[in-house]
Amino acid sequence: MKKNIFVVGMDSFNLEKLRKVPAAKECVFHSAIDIDEMRHVDKFDVEKLLSVAENRMRAVEGGPAGVITYFDFPAQDMVPILASRMGLPGPSFESVLKCEHKYWSRLEQQKVISKHIPAFCAFNPFDEDIFDSINLPFPFWIKPFRSFRSFLAFEIENRGQFEATLEQIRESIDFIHKPFMQLLQNQNLPADITQMKESCIAETPLYGRQCTLEGYVYKGKVKVYGVVDSIRDQHFSSFSRYEYPSSLPKWVQKKMMKVCKRFIRSIGLDNSAFNVEFFYDPFHKQVYLLEINTRISQSHADLFEKVHGVSHHQIMLQLALGDKPKPLGNKGKFRYAAKFMLRTFDSGKVVAVPSDEEIASVMNEMPGTIVKVLVKEGQQLSKMELQDSYSYELADIFIGANKRSELVDKYDRVIEMITFSIKKDI
Repeated sequence: MKKNIFVVGMDSFNLEKLRKVPAAKECVFHSAIDIDEMRHVDKFDVEKLLSVAENRMRAVEGGPAGVITYFDFPAQDMVPILASRMGLPGPSFESVLKCEHKYWSRLEQQKVISKHIPAFCAFNPFDEDIFDSINLPFPFWIKPFRSFRSFLAFEIENRGQFEATLEQIRESIDFIHKPFMQLLQNQNLPADITQMKESCIAETPLYGRQCTLEGYVYKGKVKVYGVVDSIRDQHFSSFSRYEYPSSLPKWVQKKMMKVCKRFIRSIGLDNSAFNVEFFYDPFHKQVYLLEINTRISQSHADLFEKVHGVSHHQIMLQLALGDKPKPLGNKGKFRYAAKFMLRTFDSGKVVAVPSDEEIASVMNEMPGTIVKVLVKEGQQLSKMELQDSYSYELADIFIGANKRSELVDKYDRVIEMITFSIKKDI
């Protein structure tokens, strides 16, 4: 009898990736929560989502064998709770929160890897005289305790910019922060975290080359199996592509792994996938931890598939079943792979998107290339949900190559072949 695996945030793109991995042969996949039930919503009712998911899991004949997600809030927060309720393999909710709650995570990091994190402080955006409570020099970054895709994250260079940004934060922060804190208060967690009046963190900037470590913890043993470069565009505040494998020197990668393992062991995270974002400062030859997530990065799935022949959904699935993950192998069609994020930095209305014929031509000329269009004709970009604070993402383009330099060349060719038209707002 096949094993029932429940997905929080099931979508067609990742379901296709899941069904291709070897471990999927013994599994049948069910939606605990569909992607449309937790995206494009007016508000998050996480307790209701938990109840719906639990009822669906209990209703299936044979019961659940595992629960997974590859999405951020609220899915990432729900999985350890559902796993605990159903007696399934998974990390503790507290260890997950020590990664996902940006301020709590920094407090825990400060105990064991203090030389590898920025200066930081918490603040309440609704307080009077907030600026005086932030004891950091310009520039600094501000972001909510819980967010994703850089939602409400801003680099602040002066007091005027800070005051202007506060208006936007005050208007939108409750969208995620309020349901997040309600969820925390319903769990058995320290009161000094659950009763905080602050909702945002300020941090000194990190500079250098950025990358992400993909790994897992199984029965207390931490393993990093891939390092992906994160490359920003000329605006510097938004990513232009993820590139795998990393071109960073091996000694730098090993240093990052050492810091990563030290922190993960200290918080007791276990039976979980993770991805950790780092900066390498070549001037000081130092590495700094930006943030940690207790899931695979779905943005990297196609990169692993192109290089290894199997995506890291395989590792996520093996962990959910309580099994030790096996190496991904090296049976991919390409030596290098990248995910390019096609963006615009101006608000406007989408007038035209690539046709099916254009996308088919791309795939015919460059086999293995995927063009995932994220907008629709007639869509107003300013109304797109949870974009980063500086741009609007129009499409994701996944490319494989046997030379690193070919990745950008192929991307440039794709852009020549597809049509996006935006009528800018006046």
